[in-house]
Amino acid sequence: MYNKYTLDNGIRVVTEEIPYVNSISIGVWVKSGSRYENKKNNGVSHFIEHMLFKGTKKRSARQIAEEIEDLGGQINAFTGKEATCFYVKLLDEHFNVGIDVLSDMILNSKFNEEDIEKEKSVILEEINMYEDSPEDLVIDLLSEATWGDDSLSFPILGVKDTIASLKREDIIDYFYKHYVTQNMVIAVAGNFNEKALFKVLNDKFGQWEGDKSSEQNLSTPEINKNILVKNKDIEQIHVALTLDGIELGSDKLYPLLAINNYFGGGTSSKLFQTFREEKGYVYTIYSFPSPYKNKGSFNVYFALNDQYMDEALNLFYIEIKKILEYKMNSREIMKAKEQLKGNYILGLESVSSRMFSLGKSEIMLNKVYEPKDILDKIDNISDDDVNNLIDNIFKKGVLTVSAVGKNINEKKLGCILGGSNENFH
Repeated sequence: MYNKYTLDNGIRVVTEEIPYVNSISIGVWVKSGSRYENKKNNGVSHFIEHMLFKGTKKRSARQIAEEIEDLGGQINAFTGKEATCFYVKLLDEHFNVGIDVLSDMILNSKFNEEDIEKEKSVILEEINMYEDSPEDLVIDLLSEATWGDDSLSFPILGVKDTIASLKREDIIDYFYKHYVTQNMVIAVAGNFNEKALFKVLNDKFGQWEGDKSSEQNLSTPEINKNILVKNKDIEQIHVALTLDGIELGSDKLYPLLAINNYFGGGTSSKLFQTFREEKGYVYTIYSFPSPYKNKGSFNVYFALNDQYMDEALNLFYIEIKKILEYKMNSREIMKAKEQLKGNYILGLESVSSRMFSLGKSEIMLNKVYEPKDILDKIDNISDDDVNNLIDNIFKKGVLTVSAVGKNINEKKLGCILGGSNENFH
């Protein structure tokens, strides 16, 4: 059973009661992420996520972790481009402890100066870790190349110089601007009594007021036609590509998900079967949609030895030409729809997945979709929906390219841009 209501201070609460489980997942979602930042404070959303685990007026950092883990539970958080989520999963009988800890973190964190300086070192090491992962690095590079000066291009972790120069007042100012009731959603999935849950949530979170903040209008950026390369002394060249995509909340996103499954979304996809199984050019290749508010992209990642680059780029062009010429037939579309439904239904077996789905939908779209709604949208994907979208996306060809590796030939990479393959011959 799904419910949606507001606390006395206006914080939205979305719940799904699952009476046959013995667990509960509770997430506090905040409209705070790198897309809401600027070049001077890029990384502050993620920094705040870390700081809320560093101690409150009544709990140390250790006590925050121990209070949940001593009950066999889990506590964690993540920051994205458009939202931050703090969450716990624990036995349903301990739900009040989870709410107490989360509310204490959000409402009473100290932002101690010494902890801030220490956490800068931690996050700089996290950035170093990402830079040592070519797959992560090339995706961040692709975002920068795709979205240019728009804040959608900003890395979630921030950049080293910005993190090192962040001041406590910068962090506090951002926190009080974004951690306000109208920017927050509490999502709950699992076994609970609705009346008891509401009372504890209202007792713990209902006191929070925060500053009043007007809705921040997000831009509608255009995808840049661009190439961005980073030289790194590694064995493979890692490549990421951007094609046009679909924004979050659009019904066209469901046909795109079907296209993704067919084109590069799994080991039975066209890209995987052609590039790895038939040609042996790559170990890893996959496609993925990146839907955001107002704008989206469709992306591809692969890594290979430089000796295969010419053949691989030409083969990718051929795959684009094939999907434009032959589209997807009814059998292929039906198979993709069954894959989508199967993946979605399997995800429903986890209370955490259900909470994430509830919270993201409400914080980003102000709407909760029940499983029947999602399955109906998948069932309602028509052949025309899919094949018209194939034309819209693939006719423009590859718009943006990023690459990480050594001795990268940018001119060679540029051959893949756009809808023409004249440079391949």
